[in-house]
Amino acid sequence: MTRRVVLIGHPVAHSLSGAMQQAAFDDKGIDARYELWDRAPMELPDAITELRGDYFLGANVTIPHKLAVAALCDEAEGESVNTIVFRDGRIVGFNTDKEIVAGIEARTVCLLGSGGAAHALLPALPGEVRVFSRSGAWPPDASGCDLIVNATPVRDELLVEPRREHAVVDLAYNADGSPTALVRAAREAGARLVVDGLECLVRQGAASFRLWTGVEAPLETMRTALGLAP
Repeated sequence: MTRRVVLIGHPVAHSLSGAMQQAAFDDKGIDARYELWDRAPMELPDAITELRGDYFLGANVTIPHKLAVAALCDEAEGESVNTIVFRDGRIVGFNTDKEIVAGIEARTVCLLGSGGAAHALLPALPGEVRVFSRSGAWPPDASGCDLIVNATPVRDELLVEPRREHAVVDLAYNADGSPTALVRAAREAGARLVVDGLECLVRQGAASFRLWTGVEAPLETMRTALGLAP
């Protein structure tokens, strides 16, 4: 029986998660199909109810549903959920976005955004975190910070100027693999560490894969599927 895994978001057509996860399933010989579900916020409860069918192995959740979906799970790890698995007939939500910043050292963090992606990263961010959002403190100021994290979907506008002493993590990515404005500026500045959106996708996706299947994710296969050099 072919199992199903879905990405629930709005919109999702641009997402590369499908290509990456399908390559991982095929590599490990797992009979599963990854699908993209574009669901508006009002359709989210029905989508979660549908997941209780026997054919579903699990799900990913992306913008704008990461916060709302936590309340629809039978059990959730924190207030932001990007991965759903089934345990004893219950829907359990996890936050694998935390893996994106695992092991990165910093004293002070400039966090851009206050939505689901930002909430997902907060528990794993090191040091003091300064949050900048258009609904709160703006414009962002990275002075005195040594880590910049972009947790907004902004790709083409440089929201803050990175410098050599910064580590930079940008969750946003372009589907054609070209660098975002922040990643390009960080590389040009010689930033001490640059993690682009495609590598972020691999890090959280590998953790999701392990939760669904119980086996280690084929990282190089996943990176190759995204066009990342070995």
